[in-house]
Parts: sequence; structure tokens; C-alpha cells
Amino acid sequence: MTNSLRPHDRSRAPLPPAQSPQSPADGVPSPRSLKSSSPHPTPGGASPDARPAKQRDAFFDNAKYLAIVLVAMGHAWEPLTDHSRAAEALYMFVYTFHMPAFIIISGYFSRSFDMRADRLRRLITGIAVPYVLFEIAYSFFKRYGNDDPSHPISLLDPWYLTWFLIALFVWRLTTPLWKVVRWPIPVALGIAALASVSPDIGDDLDLQRVLQFLPFFVAGLFMKPAHFQFMRRREVRMLSVPVAAAALGMAYWVGPHMNSAWFYHRDSAQELGAPWWAGVVMTFALFGCSMVLTTCFFAWVPRRKMWFTVLGAGTLYGYLLHGFLAKGSRFWDWYDANAWVYQPLGELFVTVFAAAVITVLCTPPVQRMFRFAMEPKMEWAFKRDAAELARERGKVGAKAS
Repeated sequence: MTNSLRPHDRSRAPLPPAQSPQSPADGVPSPRSLKSSSPHPTPGGASPDARPAKQRDAFFDNAKYLAIVLVAMGHAWEPLTDHSRAAEALYMFVYTFHMPAFIIISGYFSRSFDMRADRLRRLITGIAVPYVLFEIAYSFFKRYGNDDPSHPISLLDPWYLTWFLIALFVWRLTTPLWKVVRWPIPVALGIAALASVSPDIGDDLDLQRVLQFLPFFVAGLFMKPAHFQFMRRREVRMLSVPVAAAALGMAYWVGPHMNSAWFYHRDSAQELGAPWWAGVVMTFALFGCSMVLTTCFFAWVPRRKMWFTVLGAGTLYGYLLHGFLAKGSRFWDWYDANAWVYQPLGELFVTVFAAAVITVLCTPPVQRMFRFAMEPKMEWAFKRDAAELARERGKVGAKAS
């Protein structure tokens, strides 16, 4: 996917277990998938669907909302980076961790993924179908919004934000493989490093991003609630402040001398005009920096329910929909037509406006409006297996009793 926190009491409810139900798209429970999906009966013989619904965890919804706000801000800052060193520093700082944080959460909630029929259906309806629909929509938008009628419509070449959907589809399919690998994170880092020095990979399915962002997904797969509890410790929160400040200062210092395309993970070192070995070095260096800053980010994410917690369920909606505004502002030269946005107050306005827009796009009314494209049921397209029919019969029997 290209995107003031306050400390809270440590005595909050523990984070959910890794087997929490996952939404089809972004790795967290959706309103329609809050109930347990276990095929095994309960000790009392009742259907698992008769058990109380699991509640969404506020921490992860808060983290997803705050991360998507940073994604929108980053896209709003991009045109300002050539005119403002401060905007460039903020841009590089945020791009170091906002997508890694999102991907780690997606990996964490993919731990229970297997090849069970119902999970494969959710993978198709929640990721593959939205990818097809939004790839076509974005392609038409570029054709007519950017006066580029020759722009091809290709499902093999993701354009703009749709790369995250195809990447998540591939990553989640490989989840069972990572569970049997002895050293999953080093192997994933090795694959990412090899991709960074392989210019012949090409643009099909945006495989450079799929492979270079892979270590963050794998790291999320093997994280446990205890890791998030550790990030919430007071000493970690306190240490994260000077660490983040130092990183922001470093970004301000190196900004004019560094190619920000390294943070996109979409090109090989050679394509960025660097020697091949720089790809290996940058893969490991950026992974380390991203994990440190992601830890700082998670350390300050509120654990309790906030006014924006409910928006965490709609972050993928906001992510895909705001891209039309972000790209439209470039197509129609909105920045150049309003030179005042390059002034400090203008930059502040752009930042607040981006946060407000993404907030609106994550709201439940917008979710209901676009659920047909983001979470279609498509029951007509799938066969129901015996296990699912048994669960439905058990559910009906539990209600009758």
C-alpha cells in the first residue's frame, strides 16, 4: 500500500490471541466475521457459532486508523517535498514505518490462515475481487482523469495503491509455508535482499514490493501478544520519544542527499542508479529502521477505546478510496494552481485536510456504501462443503434449543 498520541494506563485488557478471526481484507475481524470459525464442537456439544461473539480489540483498530492517517498525510506531502525540507523529512520519516506497521498487523492476524474452504472464499471475496474492481477503476481514472487514453487495463500490473491487495493475497497464500520453515524471518529477509538486486523481476504483480515487504508480513506472523505487551511498557514508551526524534532529525539531515524511492520497495538497486550491493545493505538497514520506528509507533497507540476506534474496521476502504483524490490532485495540478500550499500554513492545511478526508472515508456509512465492492458475499459463486453445512445445522439447532 503508498500513506498526538498519548500514553495510557498499562492495566488494560490483554491483547487478543493470535487465533482471533480475521477479516478478508486487512487482517482484523469484520462486522460479519466476529464469531468463532472453529470447526470443532464445544465441550458442551453446542455449535461453536452459538458461543458469544468475540469483540474487536481497540489497540489494533486504533493502530490501523492512525497508520492509515499517516498514509494519507504522506501522499499529501509528496508534492511538497521538492519545496520544503521539513515536508521531505516528515515524508521520509513516516514512510519508514507506516506501511510496515500495517503489514505487520496483517501478518499477525493471518496466523490462523490455512486452506480451509471458508477462509479461501474470504481471501477471494475480500482481497481478489476488490483488487480486480479497483484496478479497473483506477485504470479508467488514469485514462480519463489524466487524459491518458492509451493507459492499459492490466490485472498483472497493479497501478498505484492496488499493489497492497495483490501483495496481501500472495503473502496470505504462503502463510502455511512459513509455518514449516525453521528460520522464517531470515529466509524472508534473504528473499527481499535478492529481489532488491534483481532488476529483471519486472512489474508483473508488482513482485518487487511483494518480495521486499515480505519480511514485515512474516515478522507479523510470528509475533505474539507478549511482543505487543512489551511495546506498551513504560520504559519502551519513554525511550521511543528520543529514538523517534533522532530518526526525524536524521531524515531532515539526509533528506536532500537520499533517494526517497528506497522507501517504496518497488525497484531494484540498479534501477535506482545504485550498485547492486547497495540493495542488500539497504534491505537490512531499512528493515531494522522500520522495525524500530514501528515499535515506537505501537508503543504510543492507545489501547483503550477512542472516538476513532470504530474507524479501524474501515481502513482498507479509506486506503483505496482516498487514492482517487490523491492522484486527482496531481492530474488536475491542484498544488501548482494554489501556490499558497507551499507555505507553512498551507502545508499544515494540506496535512489536516488529508487526515479529515481519510477519516471520513473510513466511517461506517462509507463502508456500507462500498461494501458491495470491498466485502461482497458472492454466495452464488461457491459450493458449500460438508463441514460448513454441519456448522450451519448446529447453529440452527442451538437457536431452536
